[in-house]
Amino acid sequence: MIRQPHWPKSLPSNIINGVSTLGPLGYWGKAPGTVGSAAGIIYYTLVFHQIGILGYLTLLAVTIYLAIAFCGEAEVRLMKKDPPEVILDEFVAIPVCFFGMGYLFDRYPVWFILLLGFILFRFFDILKPIGIKRLQELPGGWGVVIDDIAAAVATNIVLHVVFLGWWLIV
Repeated sequence: MIRQPHWPKSLPSNIINGVSTLGPLGYWGKAPGTVGSAAGIIYYTLVFHQIGILGYLTLLAVTIYLAIAFCGEAEVRLMKKDPPEVILDEFVAIPVCFFGMGYLFDRYPVWFILLLGFILFRFFDILKPIGIKRLQELPGGWGVVIDDIAAAVATNIVLHVVFLGWWLIV
């Protein structure tokens, strides 16, 4: 059985809510998930873009675990299932979209790869096709975060297929 981490219960609500909403970003506009995804692109560019695979995977694992913990506790404190203002899930999922893309950055404009990844991620995150929607049924923070990770994995696969296919053709 998948369980929600218990340690966040001891943290004050302003910390839980502040981290899970990325401060004021979760309350901006009518599309907070898009704002969280855009923040995730900046996060990826500043933190993940130039680190090695071991650092990348370690940081991904730690941030996904923390997102599960914080987002799950935010659900409890905000008394909502997958609250729209909780955007830490999109934020931590974005680096998954670009995992293993280093070989592309020498061949294509980085801005184009990031833009295409952003658009694909929002597509998969909003529509939740190919069983992604069912992942929201997982308990607590797992349901909040894992559907976004699945959308990011789908994005990653599509990006690899598109760019590898294009590279083989050209």
